Amino acid sequence: MDGFQGRLNHSLQFRLSASIAAGIALVALLGALTSFMLMLREADNFQDSQLRQIAALINSRYLPSLPDNGGKLQADDDVDARIIVQQMSPVGSVPGDRPARSDPDTPNLPAGLRDGLQTVVADGVSWRVLVKPAGPGVRIAIAQPTSEREEIARHSAMVTLVPLLVLIPVLIFLANFLVRKMFRSVVRLAEEVNLRSDQDLRALDCRQIPFEVVPFALAINRLFTRVALAIEHQRRFIADAAHELRSPLTALSLQAERLAAVRLSEPALERVGLLQQGIYRARSLIDQLLTLARVQQMQRHRCRPVSLQSMIRQVAEDLMPLVEQKRMDLELLGGDDLQVPAQELDLRTLVKNLLDNAIRYTPEGGRVTLHISAENGGSLEIRDTGPGIPEAEKLRVFDAFYRIPGNASIGSGLGLAIVRTIADRIGASVDLSQARPSAPYGLAVKVAFRLSP
Repeated sequence: MDGFQGRLNHSLQFRLSASIAAGIALVALLGALTSFMLMLREADNFQDSQLRQIAALINSRYLPSLPDNGGKLQADDDVDARIIVQQMSPVGSVPGDRPARSDPDTPNLPAGLRDGLQTVVADGVSWRVLVKPAGPGVRIAIAQPTSEREEIARHSAMVTLVPLLVLIPVLIFLANFLVRKMFRSVVRLAEEVNLRSDQDLRALDCRQIPFEVVPFALAINRLFTRVALAIEHQRRFIADAAHELRSPLTALSLQAERLAAVRLSEPALERVGLLQQGIYRARSLIDQLLTLARVQQMQRHRCRPVSLQSMIRQVAEDLMPLVEQKRMDLELLGGDDLQVPAQELDLRTLVKNLLDNAIRYTPEGGRVTLHISAENGGSLEIRDTGPGIPEAEKLRVFDAFYRIPGNASIGSGLGLAIVRTIADRIGASVDLSQARPSAPYGLAVKVAFRLSP
């Protein structure tokens, strides 16, 4: 009951469908009841007219064929439609002078009945009787049991009532179908918004939605505009701040190099080395911030195809010193090559961030493999033998500045955020999974491209 009440209070579509269904049922039932009563009355009048027609056909010439105490005539073979034609005793005769009935089904009608239509009770049975003079001092009565009349009337009324009762569920189903069809555009709009990425703040298309929902859609568009402006201001601030920090950090790095070249004590040289590492991390973070700001500000547009295999080889050459330092195996599997429609700098940034992450999070002596496949539109998969990413963290690692708790590897937490941004713009998808079934699980990153023919 709570669920029904909740849907009734919060679902406009359900309330509209329920209201229309209730209205159809109420109007149809009232119409059916009215039709039933009118049909009963019509059937009753029709049977009265039938008695008058039979009375009009009987005159004094046919009276000798009737017994003195009356006779019985059936309109058809159906006993329920029996009509009795009886000769009445003259007015003023004594009831005891009436001859005995030869037919037990013939009603014992009172002799003093007035002319015309009337309902009388004879021998405990209700009769509808038409009394008519048929000659000098002679009257006849045409009678029909009221129970049979009512049954015939009810049957006639029900025949007209059944189609209307069958029509009620059909109308309710049709109304519900039309309401669902009218709300389909709103459902499609909701699905469109739900399937958008968090970076897609384009205005909603209001041309295919009902006018009643347009103000709500326009309000959402205005909200999208304000959010886009706020995000743009934030990105611009981060880009400007990172750009302004680059110059002093470069100067600080040069001073640290000069200081390291001076003859110093061992403790002092150790501190200078730590200083240089901190400056390097800061410069790397600033470079990542500038890269993230660049890929977020650039709009998606048509690009020329870029060889993925060639780009991987270029990035691998840049990262080879780090690979040799950690004594790792770096292997490119598969002989396929993909022509990815993207900007060359975007594809290079995507591959570099993925490969750099795999190398940095893989322990010394580990292995990193890259596999290019042309199946199902084409994909790039990078596997490592590192600690992997827990299932609960797989969605959060794409957030900017988020790092898995307890991870001692040096990083800014921006690499996968940059990868996701570039993938969304070039129409690719990024999926994370375990590289191995047992510990160390490693990480398998699969980038599926949507290649144009």
